Amino acid sequence: MVRRPLCVLPLLLLVPLAALAAVPAQPADEAEQFGRCAGSHRVTCVVDGDTFWYRGDKIRIADINAPEVSQPGCAREAELGSEATARLQALLNRGRFTLAANGDGTGRDRDRYGRLLRTVMRDGSSLGEELVREGLAEDWKGHRGNWC
Repeated sequence: MVRRPLCVLPLLLLVPLAALAAVPAQPADEAEQFGRCAGSHRVTCVVDGDTFWYRGDKIRIADINAPEVSQPGCAREAELGSEATARLQALLNRGRFTLAANGDGTGRDRDRYGRLLRTVMRDGSSLGEELVREGLAEDWKGHRGNWC
């Protein structure tokens, strides 16, 4: 058995890591537990039916528009917004998902508020499209819709 000095072992471990750094990043399946956003410190939580924080990044789901919860136009929008928020939280907590590049057709990486524009995918299906099918969101039309 060959014994190596301990000071050599960290150098041997750096070689594989350096090789990995040259490999282009691939979209990774993500899994996390999402709560509801509260307060100013937001890391991984759901804001509303089309916006959430993930590991410190604020993400706007690019392919949908959900009812507002912070400034709803009427009681019906507030109710639908609350349902959409709860449903998005449940969908995100269901398991692994992928954040894909903006799928709204504009090619923009961020919206006018600085949020990352992403399509949230699981098993080849958009979570946003699931919210649309359930009546808790609408397809993105380039502007907010009227829920009242």
